[in-house]
Amino acid sequence: MSASTVIFYILAAVIIGGGMLAVTERKIFRSAVYLLFSLVGIAGLYFYLNYEFLGAVQIVVYVGGIVVLIIFSIFLTVESGSDMKNPNFIRALFSVLAAVFATSLVLWILKAHTFVASTTEALEPSTRNIGRQMLSTGEHGYILPFEVVSILLLAAMIGCIVIAMKLKPKA
Repeated sequence: MSASTVIFYILAAVIIGGGMLAVTERKIFRSAVYLLFSLVGIAGLYFYLNYEFLGAVQIVVYVGGIVVLIIFSIFLTVESGSDMKNPNFIRALFSVLAAVFATSLVLWILKAHTFVASTTEALEPSTRNIGRQMLSTGEHGYILPFEVVSILLLAAMIGCIVIAMKLKPKA
């Protein structure tokens, strides 16, 4: 077994382990920290694949932004140190059924689709090419999803502020 294979398995274990612990942990702050480990593992996977720009964006945006926002909102809630409630049986059953359905759908799509190598030459994954592709309004541009994600982050920040606001009791 080569060193690169060992590194890949370590990164995979960090990603999967952090993700599993993030959804099964009873304390919400610990769950956010496990999510942080999973996201750092994904950034490590990008660096392992020589996609330095995507790895840096993963760290800056997700680890540095989203997780800090989540931890900030956890600290602003009243019961940040208490255990989360156990979900009722119906919700847990629905969650398991939804996960099984989504997994089977993805596996069915992967099996039904034949992957053919593209005849066009791929772009070099440089920062310049990624920036042009991301801000392009053309056929393969990503400006619309980029703006949708920014609106989603704005809505999350407004939600954190609304949760953090304490209403004055009526006298």
